[in-house]
Amino acid sequence: MEEEALEFAQKAHGDQMRKYSEEPYIEHPKRVAEIVRTVPHTPEMICAAYLHDVVEDTPIEIEEIKDNFGKEIAKLVEELTDEFIKVKHPHLNRKDRKEKEVERQANISKEAKTIKLADVIDNTPDIVKNDPGFGRKYLFEMERLTRVLVGGDKTLFEQARREVAEGKRVLNMK
Repeated sequence: MEEEALEFAQKAHGDQMRKYSEEPYIEHPKRVAEIVRTVPHTPEMICAAYLHDVVEDTPIEIEEIKDNFGKEIAKLVEELTDEFIKVKHPHLNRKDRKEKEVERQANISKEAKTIKLADVIDNTPDIVKNDPGFGRKYLFEMERLTRVLVGGDKTLFEQARREVAEGKRVLNMK
């Protein structure tokens, strides 16, 4: 099932590239899955790690994930998919959307929190290094988000908090 999830994500992301590198986008979900593998996990969590950005960043709908991978993986992917996006909530500014996202993610499952922590761990150094201007805003958002991800894996929780703190140090933020 894990190989099928990786293949599905690879096809869904297609030719997408990471924003700051020449790297195919799929490398990010692969790293997130590898981070999740370093802590207690289930095969469903690995599948969801591969698929975590598919609904958010491609035309794939959550129903297609459910049809292909079942309810449990679809639930994790749904928990990991931002609900408060500009298209769905144009009346909210970014700060308000991110605040609502923090409130929502405070209540996701511990498995989804673990995957989200791995996502923060992988994204933070890349953003800090390649877009310091946005990095400042991102770090503020991730500092608030990681606080509510308590309940996910403790090791990844601490690592994500360290990555955010290190990013703030690099960008000379208090």
